[in-house]
Amino acid sequence: MTPESNILRIVEEDILRMLGEGRGKISGDFMKSDIKASDLFISRAVKELEREALIITRKNFILLTKKGEVKASDIVKKHLILEDYFKKTRGEREAHEIAHTLEHYVSKEVIDSIKKLSTLKKEGVPLTRIRLSEEGIITDLMFSDMGLLERVVSVGIFIGEKIKVANRISSIIIVNIGNKKMALDREIAKEIKVLKDERA
Repeated sequence: MTPESNILRIVEEDILRMLGEGRGKISGDFMKSDIKASDLFISRAVKELEREALIITRKNFILLTKKGEVKASDIVKKHLILEDYFKKTRGEREAHEIAHTLEHYVSKEVIDSIKKLSTLKKEGVPLTRIRLSEEGIITDLMFSDMGLLERVVSVGIFIGEKIKVANRISSIIIVNIGNKKMALDREIAKEIKVLKDERA
């Protein structure tokens, strides 16, 4: 997926989420004030959503179709699950921002993992405290910089993912996540909370 098509997908999902939260109808002006993208991307996203029969436009209002209601409902549910999860460790506003960032990247499997993690009482420890060859589950991403959080998530580091420390080289920690191997700076690794897998 190209960076441009990725931005377009995110804007489309933001429009659907806003419509899902706003009872299926929003003004074009309100949408433009709330979505952090250029008018060109917003316009292209609206046209694409219309082409997919997910929305219709009437005067200066955008409305969900029946098909759009289903898709918007799924996006809102995903957002709320993420938001509720992060409210345990963050304030309401920050939890909303994090959910808004993550909802574009996480799969149904990650959402299912987050639901399971929500039932656990234990908290994770910083990844820097996980020993070599130890495996665990990512329980939190403690980044306050939303741009950095988005970059970390975009490379495949999600809550609910299994992570294993493969090596340490100076201030770099080499980890395995799924079938990927990544090198993380110690400062970034410090912000990734992990629950040690007692069975590993």
